Formats: sequence, structure tokens, C-alpha cells
Amino acid sequence: MMGNPYPLPADMAPNLQRVFAYWNSLKRGENNMPFWDDVKLSSLPDLGDRLLLMDVFANPERFRFNVVGKDFIGTDNDALAGKFADEVVLRGRLKYLRSQCSATVEACEPTLYRGQVSAKDSAFSRLLMPMWGDGHIGMLLGVIA
Repeated sequence: MMGNPYPLPADMAPNLQRVFAYWNSLKRGENNMPFWDDVKLSSLPDLGDRLLLMDVFANPERFRFNVVGKDFIGTDNDALAGKFADEVVLRGRLKYLRSQCSATVEACEPTLYRGQVSAKDSAFSRLLMPMWGDGHIGMLLGVIA
């Protein structure tokens, strides 16, 4: 059996570690993930441009942009909030986002994608973390570095 296709590395960039620690701090009791309604992006005000919230729908599985920091979209000024990931072209720092979202939901654990927009751009890392709500994973918290 193959493990998570987007495993977390032993060490992550400081901003990723910070949001991961925040996500872990929201867990209640013995739960393996926090509830989505406990997340307050205002707790990470200096990282707002680097944060992402995706609504998760099941049957069929779909992902809708809730909050999209400008570091995710770069120079692409399309308004993504409220759109489903399968309704837009995912490029740049959003490349392979649907795949990573699906893996995060299926694994029920955080995932990390490392990519590069183009040969002239520097590499980036995207961390997604699942959050529980309404009897299933209802939202994903993301951050980019």
C-alpha cells in the first residue's frame, strides 16, 4: 500500500512550520485534526497574503476557493473566491492543487507540494491541512512559502 503522495518533510520553511503549529494548536482533545470553525485567519495577520482556505464538498468531491492570499495567484488577478477549483485553470502556484486537495482529504492528514512556476522563478512549497466540520473534512487550510 502506497503512503501519502505529498508527505511532510522532516523540516519545513518557517512560515509553513508556524501555520502547521497553529493548526496543531487548534486540535481538541485526542482529535487528529481541528474543526474548521476554530480557525481564525486574524491569528496570523502577517501571513494573510500566503494563506488559503478551501471549502470541501463530498459526493462528488469538489473544492471551492473561500479565501485566496495574493501570493497564491501572483500576477493573475482573476477573482477566485467563491469559484470551484474545477471551474478555473490552475496554473502557477495553484498547479496540482486539486490533486493535493484530494490527497489531503483521503489521507486525513496534512500534505506538502513542492513546485516551481517556471525555470526563471524560485521554487515554492504549499502546505494543506484538513479541518473537520459537519461530519466530514469540510475545509482545508493552506499556506505557501
